[in-house]
Amino acid sequence: MYTINEVATACNVSAHTIRFYDKEGLLPFVTRNSTRNRQFSEADLEMMKLICCLKNSGMQVKEIKQYIDLCMQGEETAQARRELMVDHRKAILKQIDDYKKNLNIVDLKIAFYDSYLAAPQAGYDPIKFMMDNKKS
Repeated sequence: MYTINEVATACNVSAHTIRFYDKEGLLPFVTRNSTRNRQFSEADLEMMKLICCLKNSGMQVKEIKQYIDLCMQGEETAQARRELMVDHRKAILKQIDDYKKNLNIVDLKIAFYDSYLAAPQAGYDPIKFMMDNKKS
């Protein structure tokens, strides 16, 4: 069994975050020991890692709770849980695409500064540089 601090370390979150998730109903599977402290099994730790993955990749707590509630209902909700994961995967891919577009803009700005600093006599026109070097 794991303590809340051990789980927090394993998931790279604070114990406070785990308590918040518990308060929000994301941890109905976690038991408490005789002193009322949360205790986590290996399976609980893996579920907590999934919760953190979903949260870190943009899923809202309300949606994570929906997923956890479906998990607690058993095997008959497998299709609904799969659909939630498919939808979340699509959202992650959209985020990745957006990040790639933003990274391209940042790369263009760095390239402009590199070009300007290498040859300041060529002039300072960041907009023209970006338009001339923009990738479609």
